[in-house]
Amino acid sequence: MTEESQQLDNGVIAELQNKDHSSLAQQLDGLTCDHSDIVELLAQYQVLSEQDDDQKFDNWYDNLCEDQLRVLKSFEIYRAHYEDTN
Repeated sequence: MTEESQQLDNGVIAELQNKDHSSLAQQLDGLTCDHSDIVELLAQYQVLSEQDDDQKFDNWYDNLCEDQLRVLKSFEIYRAHYEDTN
């Protein structure tokens, strides 16, 4: 990654963090899951949300634990803020 793109990425993240006024982002540091768990969760979320089977998505979502729900809520908040900046 070039220095310029690294600075851009850091600038986007800093702006997203400044716009996030929820306490969800602050709660992420104490989660019981690790990075690979989060990546897997977001991949499942992406795949299931793009399918036409709402029941399958609902069943998956209903079986998430509190930590997983916090990750998804924070992800959606950050994604919404990022989409607003573009």
